[in-house]
Amino acid sequence: MFRPDDILYEDNHLLIVNKHGGDLVQPDPSGESALEDRIKAFIKERDAKPGEVFLGVVHRIDRPVSGAVLFAKTSKALVRLNEMIREGHIRKIYWALTERTPEPEEGQLTHYILRDGRTNRSRAYDAPKPEAKLGKLRYRTLNVATHYTLVEVELLTGRHHQIRAQLSKIGCPIRGDLKYGAKRSLPEGGISLHSRTIAFDHPVRHELIAVTAPVPQHDNLWAHFDSEFAIHQS
Repeated sequence: MFRPDDILYEDNHLLIVNKHGGDLVQPDPSGESALEDRIKAFIKERDAKPGEVFLGVVHRIDRPVSGAVLFAKTSKALVRLNEMIREGHIRKIYWALTERTPEPEEGQLTHYILRDGRTNRSRAYDAPKPEAKLGKLRYRTLNVATHYTLVEVELLTGRHHQIRAQLSKIGCPIRGDLKYGAKRSLPEGGISLHSRTIAFDHPVRHELIAVTAPVPQHDNLWAHFDSEFAIHQS
């Protein structure tokens, strides 16, 4: 559930929020409450806005995924940010806890991603397939523990369930992600994939914006890897 302290960055044009795993970013046919609606209601009350609150979703992440989500507060910013997304000018870094360590521990993955709308699942193929879209990402192993590995992923394309499908393809399913081969689920259906950092040139002020989202602290494994990473960085 959205809380005001989930806001990581805000100005007149942009809003970046640390989404909780399990939250919908946008309303869907289920009619469930979505993060977009909650933020609009919060802004309307906080700023005492008499009319409709404008909020455009720029950066979408899957429901079971946590972390940074980018919204535009003006139509001008939305148009420019959408163009930046299309041109690959918004850098998106994710952290994933995987059930195996990738081999090699650092590299680039290139697959052809085919979405199955009936099962809401994507498959990663080594060779082109009809209707499949090219998917690319870079990854590097940050920490290896007894049962799980912390992997950093930089998305180079934005395909449906891309990280989940590509890591599963190389035998490294994400913790909790039963749909893509994980051994067991997590409470409330979440998975250990986190939108860690988003960086881009501000669409109006043209200065670098780089925002890092804290990992879910209620999850002891995330907290462990986060503290280990901080120690190694210091």
